[in-house]
Amino acid sequence: MTRIALATAIVALTSGLAAAQDVVRLGTEGAYPPFNLINDQGEVAGYERDVGDELCKRAELTCEWVTNDWDSIIPNLQSGNYDVIIAGMSITDERKEVIDFSQEYYPAVPSVYVAASADADIKGGVVAAQTSTIQSAHVAESGATLLEFATPDETVAAVRNGEAVAVFADRDFLAPIVAESNGALIMVGEPVSIGGGVGLGLRKSDAELKGKLDAAITSMKEDGTLNTLIEKHFGPEGVKF
Repeated sequence: MTRIALATAIVALTSGLAAAQDVVRLGTEGAYPPFNLINDQGEVAGYERDVGDELCKRAELTCEWVTNDWDSIIPNLQSGNYDVIIAGMSITDERKEVIDFSQEYYPAVPSVYVAASADADIKGGVVAAQTSTIQSAHVAESGATLLEFATPDETVAAVRNGEAVAVFADRDFLAPIVAESNGALIMVGEPVSIGGGVGLGLRKSDAELKGKLDAAITSMKEDGTLNTLIEKHFGPEGVKF
């Protein structure tokens, strides 16, 4: 072997080792329970923490968790601040124009209105929704007046303090809040089916990473792991695969 050939082989081996040790950064909001939240220890927790850790294990990836505000979560993926969005993000055609998605790791579920009274005017009144969500887009097109907030907690607070007649969000986010309100908040109107299931968001250039994560999601569906985690975090009524 010539010196040049040997040097090339060493560089190739070193590059391979570096690639194997690369850390995949998982970006989440940390403010949308039970999908994701920050626990008392200051760590990311919730359904997506369990899913993400298991996906990385099955795909043989070294991963770390990063939190990011929802309203800039796609731009910061594109700029390289993390490699995967795992933040309760519904798969939509509009989002597919700028990022890629894995297959769904949580099924599509309806969105619902929650208000302080049964006669809330969800068709023509002020309705709160989190900015840059499929729910805010729906409210904007519904005839109601959209009141947007950066965080999901603020949307609920707007109903409690009278800024909005209702909040429109994922049923799985609002249902526990309604249950804990002791009747102060109720679901009103009919559930609305919008968007697809929840998937991992990735840069369009990361096809190899997408393939590894898709394979891991498939295996978790096939052996029932995803359904077990859904029941753990969303209860027996959680929609399963």
